[in-house]
Amino acid sequence: MRLNSLAFRLFAAASVWALVVLPVTAFVLISVYRGAVERGFDTRLNVYLTNLVADIAAAKSGTAATPPSLGDPLFTLPLSGWYWQITPLGSGSHSLQTSDSLLDQRLVLPSRTGIEADANQTRRAYVAGPDRQRLRILEREITLNERGAVTTILSIAVTGDSAEIETTIGEFRTLLVLALTILGLGLVLATYFQVRFGLRPLHAIGRGLAAIRSGDAERLEGELPTEIVPLQSELNALIQSNRAIVERARTHVGNLAHALKTPLSVITNEAAGKKSAFASKIGEQAELMRDQIDHHLNRASMAARSGVIGSQTAMMPVIEALIRTLGRIHEERGLTLAHSCPEDVMFPGEKHDLEEMIGNLLDNACKWARSEVELSVSLRADTDAARTSTLVITVDDDGPGLPKRERLAAIKRGRRLDVTKPGSGLGLSIVSELAHLYQGRFSLDKSAKGGLRARLELPGSY
Repeated sequence: MRLNSLAFRLFAAASVWALVVLPVTAFVLISVYRGAVERGFDTRLNVYLTNLVADIAAAKSGTAATPPSLGDPLFTLPLSGWYWQITPLGSGSHSLQTSDSLLDQRLVLPSRTGIEADANQTRRAYVAGPDRQRLRILEREITLNERGAVTTILSIAVTGDSAEIETTIGEFRTLLVLALTILGLGLVLATYFQVRFGLRPLHAIGRGLAAIRSGDAERLEGELPTEIVPLQSELNALIQSNRAIVERARTHVGNLAHALKTPLSVITNEAAGKKSAFASKIGEQAELMRDQIDHHLNRASMAARSGVIGSQTAMMPVIEALIRTLGRIHEERGLTLAHSCPEDVMFPGEKHDLEEMIGNLLDNACKWARSEVELSVSLRADTDAARTSTLVITVDDDGPGLPKRERLAAIKRGRRLDVTKPGSGLGLSIVSELAHLYQGRFSLDKSAKGGLRARLELPGSY
């Protein structure tokens, strides 16, 4: 999955969303659960607090001779974290009383730290207790009317060890994190397969287009999802339109060639029948016009053929036919024409263009070779996403070769570096133009055989 791919973007977006939502969900759930646990713990403390208030209110005398008993042994265990404390506020006959578990320590009351009372006149808070404990405390103030119209205000506080709260929340937190982690991994894995499955039709379209370009198919076939069917229809219509445009271009090229060549032939013949400088000039310019027309019409025809989708040519039969023909032409010179080419290599283009390129390269090499010409074809894997391979065609000869400064000039149209050799000087320029039209490259270099190496790179199979 590449970083700039559509699959990676969808997968990354879903994964980031999961990584953001799940921690926020965990935080909210833990906060809600903490509130529920604290309310449950406060309810338990409130029961003890209510019992203390009831014991004090039921006392018949102004002094509580017997300390209240809550019936829970935790309030008798020293420093257990479970304490109660009755603190008189103002005048009255009551004295400070504490649970046995508090020993000689005293509680920090919420009323002394500015905690406001709720609707039930109860203050709730966390406070530090003896032995570095963290306590959950409930405090309530009551007013007693004793004998002799004496009013006494008491602060009654009950505490519990908050470690019980933290332990319960910790267990829930561990379970929740484990569950959400498994859920997150499951979501990421499900997203991955969902993206791969959802984008599979696009891969099918890619394979279908590759088959059309290589000539194995003429249309984009197969059942696709409803959302992609319009794309399939438009692509098929575009392919058909491309073929129609190419066919019209070929027709126009033929018509133009016929329309222009006939008048030029008449002009040339008329000029040839006259013996004057003017007639000679007319004939010369007519021939030049013929060459220009042939060149540009051929180029237009090449461009039209190179744009045809679905054409492909087997290379081995073309190479063998050219080798046999050139072998017979140069038989008296005793040239050795060697070639190597994989049997199943296909050129995605017109047969005529392939013959034009390889034929010109072999013909040029045979003109300059002393005794040997070698052609080799190889298929190179390509890293370009739009192309799977590149055809590399090299033609080597053992002739005199070309200096480096003249190699580029040899490719230019009509340049003949040696007029003693037959030819028009157009062969290598035609190869260069065809290579360019097929989005390939053509270059000249020094051969290991001592002569010239012509290297042609063309798109291979798609």
